[in-house]
Amino acid sequence: MKFWCASAFMDTRQLVKVATILDEMGYHGMMVSDHLVYPKHLVSKYPYSPHEDGRPIWEPSASWPDPWVLIGAMSAVTTRLHFNTNIYVAPHRPLVQLAKEVSTAAVLSSNRVALGVGAGWMKEEFDLQGVEFSTRGKRLNEMIPALRALWKGGWVEWHGDFFDVPSCMIEPHPDVAIGIYGGGHTDAALKRAAKYCDGWIGNAYPWDEAATHVGKLKSFLHEFGRDNDDFDIICGLYALPSPDLYRRAEEELGITGTLCMPWALDQNVSKGEMSGLIQSAEVYRPSIEKYAEEILSQVQN
Repeated sequence: MKFWCASAFMDTRQLVKVATILDEMGYHGMMVSDHLVYPKHLVSKYPYSPHEDGRPIWEPSASWPDPWVLIGAMSAVTTRLHFNTNIYVAPHRPLVQLAKEVSTAAVLSSNRVALGVGAGWMKEEFDLQGVEFSTRGKRLNEMIPALRALWKGGWVEWHGDFFDVPSCMIEPHPDVAIGIYGGGHTDAALKRAAKYCDGWIGNAYPWDEAATHVGKLKSFLHEFGRDNDDFDIICGLYALPSPDLYRRAEEELGITGTLCMPWALDQNVSKGEMSGLIQSAEVYRPSIEKYAEEILSQVQN
């Protein structure tokens, strides 16, 4: 079981230091979230919203640091910690630029970077980028194999329905394949992950809901002849963390990684974050250390 820490809604200025603490305590990785903007006039509905009007769970002023700048900074001060995006809205990004950014991060981090992608839900971001929203799923389905082709090194090219890249060299290129993970739990998202990706990243769910999504994912993997492939299944669980919970998730559901926020159980940290208080990264250390000792070390032994 790999333990990935989520970084959403934390103070941007503390994330690099928090990464060093996670690295020190043996966590597998850190997930970095992605949004370009919060539009003043937001019509799109957030698919995970608990509100009837579908508004997001965060305030307009919530910080969303650029994932690749942040990953570059965190990888520079860590040695073992891995980094993934949860989830990068790739379809409204330029293909070649994205290939260059991820490849550079992979090389500089000594292959500790993966790319988690999703089709996105906020039409306003696509409008801002001048990209058609209705074709985002098809664009993403093409981007995944296109990125792999552009990361091969040497003279590379891609010719598809949405992207046309003439023969060129994109350096630096990774010397190890960069993992691509599909996000989301709609049938289309699960099918995309099963058909094109190296793994799946879900949200956090109650046990029965997680079992339903993972069951569908596995049926799609079977459909595409990938039952025996090395495929990561990552999601959080709405339950009190315990070694038994994660052992059961691995054994019964086949979950290979979980999303966690050890500091979410610390009332002092949570109250500070909810109030917008800028906190020193050291305030996260006690809960990170406690979780590592009581959960992480017990599961991994």
